[in-house]
Amino acid sequence: MVRQFRQRFWVSLLLTLPILALSQEVLGFFGSPYRLPPWAGAASFALASAIYFYGGWPFLAGAMPELRRARPGMMTLVALAISVAYLYSSAVVFGFDGHVLFWELATLVDVMLLGHWLEMRSVMGASGALEKLVGLMPAEAHRLRADASIEDLPLSELVPGDRVLVRPGEKIPVDGVIREGNSSVNEAMLTGESQPVEKGPGARVIGGAVNGEGSVVVEVQKTGNETYLAQVVEMVRRAQASRSRTQDLANRAALVLTLVAIGVGGITLLVWLSLGVPFDFAVARMVTVMVIACPHALGLAVPLVVAVSTTLSAKRGLLIRDRAAFERARAIDAVVFDKTGTLTEGRFGVSEVIALGTMTEDEALILAAGLEQNSEHPLARGIVDAAGERGLAWVQPQDFRAIPGKGAEARVRGRDVKVVSPGYLREHGLAVDDRRVRRPSEEGKTVVYVLVNDEPQAAIALADIIRPESRETIARLKAMGIQVMMLTGDSRAVAAWVARELALDDYFAEVSPDQKAARIRDVQARGLRVAMVGDGINDAPALVAADVGIAIGAGTDVAIESADIVLVRSDPRDVTAIVGLARRTYRKMVQNLWWATAYNAFTIPLAAGVLYQAGVLLSPAVGAVFMSASTIIVAINAQLLNRSSQP
Repeated sequence: MVRQFRQRFWVSLLLTLPILALSQEVLGFFGSPYRLPPWAGAASFALASAIYFYGGWPFLAGAMPELRRARPGMMTLVALAISVAYLYSSAVVFGFDGHVLFWELATLVDVMLLGHWLEMRSVMGASGALEKLVGLMPAEAHRLRADASIEDLPLSELVPGDRVLVRPGEKIPVDGVIREGNSSVNEAMLTGESQPVEKGPGARVIGGAVNGEGSVVVEVQKTGNETYLAQVVEMVRRAQASRSRTQDLANRAALVLTLVAIGVGGITLLVWLSLGVPFDFAVARMVTVMVIACPHALGLAVPLVVAVSTTLSAKRGLLIRDRAAFERARAIDAVVFDKTGTLTEGRFGVSEVIALGTMTEDEALILAAGLEQNSEHPLARGIVDAAGERGLAWVQPQDFRAIPGKGAEARVRGRDVKVVSPGYLREHGLAVDDRRVRRPSEEGKTVVYVLVNDEPQAAIALADIIRPESRETIARLKAMGIQVMMLTGDSRAVAAWVARELALDDYFAEVSPDQKAARIRDVQARGLRVAMVGDGINDAPALVAADVGIAIGAGTDVAIESADIVLVRSDPRDVTAIVGLARRTYRKMVQNLWWATAYNAFTIPLAAGVLYQAGVLLSPAVGAVFMSASTIIVAINAQLLNRSSQP
């Protein structure tokens, strides 16, 4: 389309130059006394015919489907304007009394073609990020043969199970798993993760990500349309093609404007003729009204902003599946988070160590970590991780033995060490009466005890670790005027502790998956528009029930049918990013709609000639300049969303 409009513009412009030279009005404007020869009219007719049928063809052809759908629009208006000017001028050449408008026709077509050429370039710029996503995938891969030799082949020939070599600095060609080598991988253009991620054998990688400093061998898992990048591209395309309430409003307004333009154009012609002006003057005013009222800016006001926002969000790992839901995200009153894996990490961590005897907290934690270091139990892993985070060193245990259902024991540094449950203490009459221990128990945390030579030396409280990002997320949402709530199947004590730690507005505890949707409807019954944030699996009913369903932490599996928006990273801060982007997108839509509407309200009367007595009169070509400028302003404003969304 860009190439077509550019070519037609330059050809029409070259044909316009002799038409201007053969126009008595133009010669008179420059003060030339030269009188045109008798054949000038026929020559102008021939040149104008070429411009009308060649330069004007995109508008003439574009008007046909609009008329067939009974929805006249921009192409209909332009086609009608140039056709009236051409047919009237042709009739004058062949004997009808009046003045030809060939030079106005030629310059009008030139300006319309130029405006569409520039507009198409702007549209391509607005949706160009999608093409950049497509371009992330390399053309070829280095497949390893059975004899360890390498062959370069197109991606289309790869099949799951193949192994490919990715050298430093190259793009990873497929979704797969690293089998050999270590490297850092930059996934910023795919997931929005700004920092390169260290990856080694067993780590999953995404096609289109950029390999860092090391060579890796990747086993192919997904190819073609199954890859993460292909799903993202398809999701963005569907989102851009889907309808939204704001766009429907703009389209209805554009149809009304078209009908108004045709009506006002006809009234303008009749009014000027009734005032006794020449017919060519009245026709020129009618043509100018139709051109200047073209609803192109109004029709593009919303789609261009949507094209920018959907591709911009995809680059940051915020995937919009439903544009109408994304539009609703700007007006949500409450966000309800699932707890496990969303606000918390979904793994046990040590929240506190309480010294009960002569040992310090660190000494007790060293002994517990030494005992538990070879265990895969979630509580044991939490204790070992906590010791590692504190920089504590421990030694291998001796004579390790599990205590079924109660804990474990071993010799650590020559001492008999046990890590056991409260039940073990009760069985053996080892009472611990300390309010510091009662408090975490009342909060629903899991408490284990460290015994040294059968003497309680410390209590270790473990709980599902609250993500550090959760506090920042909730603070941001509250600053936006949004209530924050939590939904969990955990006990009321655990939920109350998390809600207190994060300063939540409300929470729902001991909720089974089939009850989550009902809790969402309860919040909606308060008159609140609700967004539900969950993992997209057991939260599916709640995601569907909410006004906006947001799946978080989807990783490379983006095909979550129950969610309206998919957040690739397991980072709750992306919820604030999507709400902020939705609000900025809506503001850009409103700005464009106001501009397009105000422009027409001001220029249509001007085009009709209401200020003629004051010396202000617009020609059809000048009207085309105003119309094109309005469209380009809308396109540029849409692109500014990129700048306003910079972190």
